[in-house]
Amino acid sequence: MAKKRLLILDGHSLMYRAFYALPALTNSDGIYTNAVYGFTSMLLKMKEEFKPDYIVTTFDRKTPTFRHEEYKDYKAGRKKMPDELIGQFSIVRELLDKMAIDIFELDGFEADDLIGTLSVIGEKEGLEVFIVTGDRDALQLATDNVKVVINKKGMSEKEIYDRNRIIEDFGVTPTEFIDVKGLMGDASDNIPGVPGVGEKTAYKLIKEYKSIENVLMNIDKISGKKLVENLTTYSEQAIFSKKLATIITAVPMEIDLDSIKSKENYDVRAVKDLFYKLQFKSLISKIPDDEDSIEEIFSAEFTVIDNLPALKELMLDIKDTVFIIFDIINTNVFSKISVENIYLSYKEKNYCIKVSDLFNEDEEKTISYLKPMLENNDLKKVSHSVKNAYTALNKKGIVLQGIKFDTELAAYLISSAQSEYSLETLIDAFLRISITGEGDEKEINKVALLKNLYGILEKKIEEYKMEQLLYEVEQPLTEAISYMEAEGFTIDKDRLTEIGKKFAIEIDEMETAIYELAGEKFNIKSPKQLGKILFEKLDLPVIKKTKTGYSTNAEVLEALADKHPIIAEVTRYRGLTKIFSTYIEGLQAAIDTDCRIHSSFTQTVTTTGRLSSTEPNLQNIPIKNEMGRAIRKVFIPHNDQCVILSADYSQIELRVLAHISGDENLIQAFIDHSDIHTKTASEVFKVPIEEVTKLMRSNAKAVNFGIVYGIGEFSLAKDINVSRKEAKIYIDTYFDRYPKVRKYMEDIVVEAEKDNYVTTIFNRRRAIPEINSSNKIVQSFGKRLAMNTPIQGSAADIIKLAMVNVFDKLKQKGLKSTLILQVHDELILNVYKDEVKQVEALVKEHMENVIKLSVPLEVEISIGETWYEAK
Repeated sequence: MAKKRLLILDGHSLMYRAFYALPALTNSDGIYTNAVYGFTSMLLKMKEEFKPDYIVTTFDRKTPTFRHEEYKDYKAGRKKMPDELIGQFSIVRELLDKMAIDIFELDGFEADDLIGTLSVIGEKEGLEVFIVTGDRDALQLATDNVKVVINKKGMSEKEIYDRNRIIEDFGVTPTEFIDVKGLMGDASDNIPGVPGVGEKTAYKLIKEYKSIENVLMNIDKISGKKLVENLTTYSEQAIFSKKLATIITAVPMEIDLDSIKSKENYDVRAVKDLFYKLQFKSLISKIPDDEDSIEEIFSAEFTVIDNLPALKELMLDIKDTVFIIFDIINTNVFSKISVENIYLSYKEKNYCIKVSDLFNEDEEKTISYLKPMLENNDLKKVSHSVKNAYTALNKKGIVLQGIKFDTELAAYLISSAQSEYSLETLIDAFLRISITGEGDEKEINKVALLKNLYGILEKKIEEYKMEQLLYEVEQPLTEAISYMEAEGFTIDKDRLTEIGKKFAIEIDEMETAIYELAGEKFNIKSPKQLGKILFEKLDLPVIKKTKTGYSTNAEVLEALADKHPIIAEVTRYRGLTKIFSTYIEGLQAAIDTDCRIHSSFTQTVTTTGRLSSTEPNLQNIPIKNEMGRAIRKVFIPHNDQCVILSADYSQIELRVLAHISGDENLIQAFIDHSDIHTKTASEVFKVPIEEVTKLMRSNAKAVNFGIVYGIGEFSLAKDINVSRKEAKIYIDTYFDRYPKVRKYMEDIVVEAEKDNYVTTIFNRRRAIPEINSSNKIVQSFGKRLAMNTPIQGSAADIIKLAMVNVFDKLKQKGLKSTLILQVHDELILNVYKDEVKQVEALVKEHMENVIKLSVPLEVEISIGETWYEAK
């Protein structure tokens, strides 16, 4: 009959090993989790492999042990436990509690002593004992029935030692390990040992004499004058070191084996909840599911609505809150977006409306039956990711109204750092239910689960005080950007082709110039071939090497800028070819059948709250060079009755900084409508305003915006080409002039260190776990994020709310002019010429008065026949 097994986990050792073996993992709330993840992985792995009948975990206490009392320098000099690790111990204790695994700890003794005592008790009870640790000190506890499992290579590999394995591998018995350590000492525990006796000598002596006492009794047989001298001089220290290194196996403690039985009927749901909170997705599947609850989740009945009478009856029946999921066919081509199915959950019943089939049967009647319910703004609708539904339904003449809660947007606000917010992911994360597979039944169950998801997210939005941000900014914005995408931006295809030809000619000319400078033809786009030309043929100094050869990245070329004229040509060539491929060929490929580009705008990508533009990205068209700006000439009004209007916030981030910091001098500068960069230049360079030069203003501008991004003297010096000393003077002078800006920067860092997150004026939250990292570079990055996020995020919130207000007012007034693009702090509109004055006044009013700050918001309006002219 096989022996029963006792599994003893060395809590502190495993947590330390996991912390240093794994990268600095955090969940979306900024809580560090790498040590917990490693510990938990090992725990589950050991449970699965050894199938223990009994299981315990031991931890050290903070109180001094008997060793400290006997030797005050015991473990002195050890590094302080990192803050990122300290906080994880409470989490792992919570996990052990939920898994019904007992914790053993006792004042005056180390975890090792408890492990030693537990192993002896277990062996006496006839158990096979497994000690899981990363500390080789535990090898002294090995016997035929007590096995020590040592972690190796992080947490992925292990070695199992019993008495015989130790003798075979090390040539000493487990108890003789103590003597080895007594002789050689242990720097990590600050055990002194005998000076001059290293590991090799200690093993040699103990293999021969079996103990320190025998070594000292046979001192006359030992060769080596210095060794004998040290052994004689430090004999008492050797004996004392052995005592310090000896694990106690008779700690006065009582243990009832029944109380530490391995329990498989622990609260599985509570453990999974904790895993979801910590975002341990890979570990969730290792916890057994409750089969009854799984059956309940996937047994929801639903009714298929595939005929017009049934559709009409259902639509007339819905008079209260309804949960909706729109199944949209979206190929990223505006002209092809359409509704396939609509899933509803209403009064405990679930429905699948086969919209596409019904459209094929009778589109006009289908639309007329759907309209009253979908366009009823008083009917509360809870949905998920409705932007494409707005677009697809609008194409059919249905104006979707009444979306009171979008779970995608709510989840994004709660945790803005996730990679995606699909309904499956959110059900997984918040309801602790993993949905896999495809088919109608799965889809219907999702809409049934949408109710529970809504309840959780709604409470979280209230807890974070994000109601205004969700209900007044993000959700109304979805409708606005849907219409903006649908409008698109008209492209002058002929001009785009013409510009493309000019680019191609210039690229060819640049290639020829580069070949002449190189003395041969080669593939300029190939880093390998370019590297050979630069560093072998032209013999330029090698700046950096990679595994595949010479580095020719932008940083390297910048360092070589004054070494050879080919560098400038290659840099220009790279810039031009990138513009050509992205904004000539890329735009040509993106033009839809209506001769417009319908860029896709996403609200749930950036952690700062800014909108993201893709397919193609119209927010990133370069404006710092003429060739980049020329691309904007192809963006034109929808017809010859229209113009392009650009409305751009003036220095919005600096105005937000003035408001948030409350700095009177900065506030007054904006109230006085001063040129803030000229005024800063006057202050920094200590000259009258009228004597500020163009260069001074440019450098002051770099200081102003650098401060917003938490810039340091090194980066500023590089940006404006001055010495670090000068840059420091500029920054110090700036803060002397605007002292409350400095105070804001200091205070927000302290807040972020305490809370692990920062918020904007509208209470948008961003987690910043980096700020408490022990890595100084990561920590510095976190501090910059803390300084900048409330400013940049508040600016993003303001422009979003302005978009909502402008969109609403244009609709309310029945104007034909429309929003067609947003680029960071700028709104672009297609405006009918007979509405220009009205729209200009409307846009200016609602952008400048979108929020009451301590400084005025100012908007610069420009109008042109192209986007280029409007700037």
